Formats: sequence, structure tokens, C-alpha cells
Amino acid sequence: MESFSLILAIVVVTALAFDFTNGFHDTANAMATTISTGAMKPKVAVAMSAVLNLVGAFLSVEVANTISKGLVDEAGIRPEVIFAALVGAILWNLLTWLVGLPSSSSHALMGGLIGATIASAGVGAVHGDVLVTKVLIPAIAAPLVAGVAAMLATRLTYSLGSKADGKASKKGYRAGQIASAGLVSLAHGTNDAQKTMGVITLALVAGGAVAPDSDPPMWVILSAGLAIALGTYLGGWRIIRTMGKGLTDLQPQQGFAAQTSAATVILASSHIGFSLSTTHSVSGSVMGAGLGRKGGVVRWSTATRMFVAWGLTLPAAALVGALAEYVTGFGSWGTAVVAVFLIASSAAIWKLSRREVVDHTNVNDTDDEEPAGVVTTAMAAVTPPPAGGSATASEDPVPAFPSQATAERTPTTTTTV
Repeated sequence: MESFSLILAIVVVTALAFDFTNGFHDTANAMATTISTGAMKPKVAVAMSAVLNLVGAFLSVEVANTISKGLVDEAGIRPEVIFAALVGAILWNLLTWLVGLPSSSSHALMGGLIGATIASAGVGAVHGDVLVTKVLIPAIAAPLVAGVAAMLATRLTYSLGSKADGKASKKGYRAGQIASAGLVSLAHGTNDAQKTMGVITLALVAGGAVAPDSDPPMWVILSAGLAIALGTYLGGWRIIRTMGKGLTDLQPQQGFAAQTSAATVILASSHIGFSLSTTHSVSGSVMGAGLGRKGGVVRWSTATRMFVAWGLTLPAAALVGALAEYVTGFGSWGTAVVAVFLIASSAAIWKLSRREVVDHTNVNDTDDEEPAGVVTTAMAAVTPPPAGGSATASEDPVPAFPSQATAERTPTTTTTV
């Protein structure tokens, strides 16, 4: 029978709060392209994503076991260490949400856990081989694999649909987008919800509530699934805007290719226990789909800011986690100080977000306009023209030369619901 101390209860509640932020932070991964192309209404899209995130949480525990049993030594890890790690992860999630940058909630959690563990038990308590093989290598490989797959899938999609009726083709691809978005949501539940399960299980082991090497209890699986589903339903509209409109302008064909490629990569990683960033996978696939369409524009200034955020995620969360662990080391009053700091910082970030509200009514509005960069221009120049030398009904006519790209750079106007 599980026994709870006050600190253990605080850790579980904080872990579920992180899971909630993970939900609204990563809603864009599944639904940004579906919303931006008009395949689904915004509120309907996030509701469907929430349900499938909940279902996905019950499909596997491999990623949860990677975190609870593989990344750090269970021996000597106190519940306060887990609490400090979650503080670093939550604050990074909220900061990147405020500025609308798709960053990895997974890496924020890993960074916080690594920093707090090192501060508490030293570098030797972190399993470097697991960190490299199951976190860092997938972090680099996932966006590259998903991006290349999405680019090739986009080109194949346009090629196969070159003789199809334009309206019928777009209608079919919108239906395909809905199905593939559902698959990404399911995959997100199998990967990201499990990370919170793993952290809670690690805390239960550290607090003596369950035996070492235990799988997550059923109540942990259910509560983590519900928390991420609720966060998903509320919708991280700022990041949805960036992912759907800020990186590139997507047609239904591209959205379908991007989501299918990302879902495949995420599900494969969940099956083998890689703690993959769904954000990295989906962002890579969106950029790949943008490059896959003849003359497609990727906004590299936005992408660069996103890459910088990716690089900072692990060290920034680790630093905050380490500092929080240092303060909790002073005893109960130190833990209380960290808790108050977390609540006050979260409230301040939320208040700042109210200065410019982004929700389902304006998520597709954007005034971002950026000329085609070197990479986009080069990709457009080497892409062969469609059969017959002219654009087909299933592909919007887009000029192949940089000097003719003005029309392509004009943001698409989409009616919001």
C-alpha cells in the first residue's frame, strides 16, 4: 500500500501541473497544420487531440520506464530532487509558450531532472550512456528524419495527384489531415504523457511508496493522461500560430505529408523507448513539407529562433533545476520558497500573456512576411517543373524564380472560427 508524505504529495501535484503545461505547449504538434489549412475548426481540433492524447497514455510504458529506471540512479534521489526538476521544466515551458516558440517539453523535463540530480548526488548519478543514446541522439536525428520524410512525401503527393481534380483532391487531403492529426495526437499520448508517469514513479520510488524497478501504477497512468488531455484541450494557441503559419504556408497536401511523417517517427520511437521530442519531430516535418512543394517558403528567421530555443532547453532547465535543488536543501522552508517562486513566476508569465491574447478566434492571423532565403531559393531552383510545364489543378501555381516569389510570400488569409 502506497504511503504519502507531504513532500511526495507536492511532487505528484507539481508533476501533474507540468503534464498540463506539456499538453497546451504541444497541442500545436498535432493540430497546427490541420487548423492552419482549415481542415478542422480550432476548438474541434483541440478537443479531438485531447481525447486521443488520453487514449495514447494507456498504450505503452516504455518511455516512462526510460525515465524512471534509466536516466538517473534511483538510489539516493530524494523527492525534493524531483520537485526541483519539475520547477525548471515548468518555467521553461511557460517562457517558451509566452513567446510562441515550439520547444521540447521533454528536454525541459530531462534538463531539470539532470540539473537537480547533479546538484544533489553529483555527475555520477546521471547515466551518460542513456542520456546520449535515448535523448541526445534522437533529439538530433528526429527532426532530420521527419523533415526528409515529409519533403519526399510532399513531392510524391503532388506527383501522384497531378492529374486529379483540384477540389476533390484538396477535400481528400483535408480528410487525410484529420486522420493523420489524430495519429500524431495518439502518438503524443504514447510518448509525452509517459514522461510524467516516469517522473511520478521515480518520485514514488524515492519516497519509498513503491518498490524500485516498478512500472507506473494505474492511478499514475490515468492521472497523467487526464492532465495532458486537459492541457491539450485548452490549446496552446500561441505555439499553434507559430507552427501553423510562422514557419511556412502549408497546403492540405503538405499538411497531410508532414503529420504522417511525424506520427511515424514518434510511434517508432515510443515503441523502442526513446524519449523523443514530439516538437522536434513535427517542426522538422513541417519545414520538410514546406521545402517539398515547388517554390515553398520556409521562414528561416522563425526557424532560427526555434533552433536557439532547442539548444538552450536542456542547459536552461538544468540550471533552474539545480538552483531549485540547492534551495530545497535548506529544509522545509527552502521547499516552500521554491514553491512560492514557481507560483509567482507562473502568475507573472500568465499576466504578461494577457497583453496580447491569442486564442481560437485569431490563431490563424499573422502579419509575418519574410522573403525566400538561400535554402528555399536553392530548393525551388532545382525542383523540376510539373508534367506539361505548368501547374496542375491539385497544386497551386508557384513561380520557380526568386524574382517572382512576391505572391508566395503574401500570408494566406483564413477565416477563423
